[in-house]
Amino acid sequence: MDFKQKDFLKKYHLSKDDISKAQIDWNTLMEIYHDFNTYRTSYETQADFIANTLRRHEKIHSVKSRVKDPDHLIEKIIRKTPNRKEKYGENFQFSIDNYKEEITDLIGVRAIHIFKDDWEKIHNFISKTWKVIEITANVREGDDTKRFEELNIQIKSRKSGYRSVHYLIEFFPTNQKVITEIQVRTIFEEGYGEIDHQLRYSHQEIPEVLALNLLLLNRIVGSSDEMASFINLLNRNWTKMESEYERIIDLKNKQINELKNNIEEKATITSEDKEELIARLNEITINDNIVGLMGNLIKTSNPRNK
Repeated sequence: MDFKQKDFLKKYHLSKDDISKAQIDWNTLMEIYHDFNTYRTSYETQADFIANTLRRHEKIHSVKSRVKDPDHLIEKIIRKTPNRKEKYGENFQFSIDNYKEEITDLIGVRAIHIFKDDWEKIHNFISKTWKVIEITANVREGDDTKRFEELNIQIKSRKSGYRSVHYLIEFFPTNQKVITEIQVRTIFEEGYGEIDHQLRYSHQEIPEVLALNLLLLNRIVGSSDEMASFINLLNRNWTKMESEYERIIDLKNKQINELKNNIEEKATITSEDKEELIARLNEITINDNIVGLMGNLIKTSNPRNK
């Protein structure tokens, strides 16, 4: 390895006992480390390709991509070995033949969107573009999960308050299959996730005062997401109302011009003509009242008019 075992274990708060208890062969870890570095450039190219594909979607605000750091890969293999032994049996060992499928975030891509309502369109795009083998919606207890349930998406409640929808897709940057992870989250969820990540990697165990304030921040982030979605809905409805206001104004002006033309064309007005003109004027008056109400509402709600 390009780092000493002692320095590596200290960096990730591990000990030789952790290695021996998990029955991990250090030489095998070295083989995986060097094998991963062999493919790393190819993975970086593919990460860029996936990211650029996602950037084409109109609802995606920004995209980040990365290939797993080799040190982090070895740390994760050590950490995940007990879990894999429970799953496959005590004889299981990570190797250069299986780690690419067992570690599902060798390539990681994060798609960030603005409003929560945008998620489903991005979900449909990912599902149509790649072979998705697993989807997990990470939520906070109490979140609305109805739509995830309707789409048969696995739901994972996180005590930390972490929110993000994770997709595992199959990818073949070489003749060996690699599982790529795509994370989809809002701008607010991204901000919280980054803060939470930095704190957790700075401490072996987060101090209680930090954990409590993290949960408070998470509630604020959730409320901000809901407020942003409400503002977006309000904006859509407001745009429709302004469009309807303009349509009624145009219709009103058109009807007035037609009446003027009718009056000018008639030398004399019969009683029938008079009744027709009165009926049409009444119709314009009704529309005029609607226009007035809409106009006042729009004007009083615009801060530039205050």
